[in-house]
Amino acid sequence: MNSDVLNYVVIGIGFLTVLLTVPGSLELLFLNVGGLIRPRTKQLSANHQPPLRVAVVVPAHNEEAGIERTVRSLLACPGVGSEDPLVVVADNCTDRTAIKAKEAGASVLERNQPDQRGKGYALQFAFERVLKGDVDAVLVIDADSLVEPNLIAECKRLLATGADGVQVRYLTTSRDQTFRSRLVELAVLAFNHLRPQARDRWGVSVGILGNGFALSRDTLEAVPFQARGITEDLEYHLSLIKAGRRIRFTDATTVRSDLPTNSGGATDQRARWEGGRFRLMLERIPGLLLQVFKGQWRFVEPLFELLLLPLSFHVLLLMMALLVGPSPARWYAVTALGIVAGHVLLALRKGGGEAKELFALMGLPVFLIWKVILIPMLGKMARKNAQWVRTER
Repeated sequence: MNSDVLNYVVIGIGFLTVLLTVPGSLELLFLNVGGLIRPRTKQLSANHQPPLRVAVVVPAHNEEAGIERTVRSLLACPGVGSEDPLVVVADNCTDRTAIKAKEAGASVLERNQPDQRGKGYALQFAFERVLKGDVDAVLVIDADSLVEPNLIAECKRLLATGADGVQVRYLTTSRDQTFRSRLVELAVLAFNHLRPQARDRWGVSVGILGNGFALSRDTLEAVPFQARGITEDLEYHLSLIKAGRRIRFTDATTVRSDLPTNSGGATDQRARWEGGRFRLMLERIPGLLLQVFKGQWRFVEPLFELLLLPLSFHVLLLMMALLVGPSPARWYAVTALGIVAGHVLLALRKGGGEAKELFALMGLPVFLIWKVILIPMLGKMARKNAQWVRTER
C-alpha cells in the first residue's frame, strides 16, 4: 500500500469515527452538565391531588424461584395489597409462578398465548385489565426485584405534581467480585442514575428503564401501551415524547434487580438489549431527524440519546481515532475520551459507587474484547424478527 492510499485510509477512519461519535460525545457532555445542575423542587398544585390508588404490576415468566421474594418486598410498602392492588402477570408460564405469587399474597393474572411472547405483550395485557378498576396510576416492577419501602409513596408524590410518569432509580443486587460485574455496576450507575437525573434537571423526559416506572391513568389512556419489541421501554418512551409527555425521575427511592450470575446469561442479556437498541436506531433515527428539521425541538435530546452508541463501542471508536486517525481526529478523540472519563467519575460520585468499581476499569480491555465478540449476536438480535428470550440468572 503506497503512502497516498494509506493517507486516504487514515483520513477515512478519522472521518468515520468522528461522524459516528460526535453526537454521542455531545450527548455525554449534555448529561455531564445536567448532572451538575442543582435540583429544582416542585410543590403540589391545587389542581393535582395525590393519586388514591396505584396498581403495582409485576410481569413474570417462569419466575417461581424469586417471585415470592419480590411480592414480599412490595407488600412491605405501606398500602400495597390493601388500597394499592398488587397484580402478578404469570405470562406463558410452565412452572409454579402463579401459585407462588398467590401464596405470597398477590393477585394473579394468567396469560397463555405462546405465539405472543415477551414483556411488552404481558404489560399491554395487564394495563388493559387493571385500568378497568378504580386506579389512578400503574407501577411496573420486574419479577426479580427488591424495592425500598418508600417506593410507592415517592411515585405518588411526583405524580401528584402533575407528572405524566415517574422512573425511580434502578440498580442491581449482584455484588460479586469479577471485573465484568463491577464494570456493569459502574455502567448501571451511569445509565440508570446519572443520565435520568441529568435529563430531569434539564427539564426533558428522562426515559423508561423497564423496571420501576409508573404511568398515570391519563398517560396510558392518551398513549396506549403497544410496544412489543425487545426494547419495549425505549419504543414506548418515544411514543410518549411524540405525544408531548414527560417522564420524571426520582433518586429518593430505589428498585434493585439481579444481574445474571453466569456468563451465558450476561452475554444473552447484553446482546438482546443492545441488538434491540441498534434495530430501534435504524427504525427511528430518520423519523426523529425529520421532526427536528421541522422545528420540533423536543425530539432533539431523544435523537442524540439514540445516536449515543453503547459506551463500550463509543470508546472503541474513539481509541481507533486516537491510534490511527489523522491529527484533528486524534485531538477530538482526546477531548471526547475526557468527556467519557468525566461521565464515569460523575456517575460514580452521584450514584454512591465504591472505589472497587473504579478499579475495575483496569479490566476494560478484556471487557471491550468481549463486546467485540458479541457483535455477531448483536446483528442477530437487531433483526426485525428477533424473538424475546428469558435471561437465565
